[in-house]
Amino acid sequence: MWLPLLGLILGVSLGLLSDIQIPQLYSNYLSIAVLAALDTLFGGIRAYLQQIYDDKVFISGFFFNIALAAGLAFLGVHLGVDLYLAAVFAFGVRLFQNIAVIRRILLTKWSDRGKVSEKKFQE
Repeated sequence: MWLPLLGLILGVSLGLLSDIQIPQLYSNYLSIAVLAALDTLFGGIRAYLQQIYDDKVFISGFFFNIALAAGLAFLGVHLGVDLYLAAVFAFGVRLFQNIAVIRRILLTKWSDRGKVSEKKFQE
């Protein structure tokens, strides 16, 4: 559990300390890649909480989502159509659905823990 957290802290720190500028040309690709990564991350957290997590599904979903989103954006640029908006919509909807399920699971676990502690207190 500590290794992903350490990687997140290290990545955010390096990102904030560096002066790397992303060209405006690639901003659509980057925004979709970040949404795809967040969608996969919250999907993995949801699967872990539901006890159905699988490393292969997580890793393959991560790279497939990013490749599909970048491909849609690339195709849209060459066709002159904003296809990246379809990916933004799809990943945004899934992101909010995953967060809602995670919230429900955590609230259920929290309320169940409160009920168990009340029963122990009454005994």
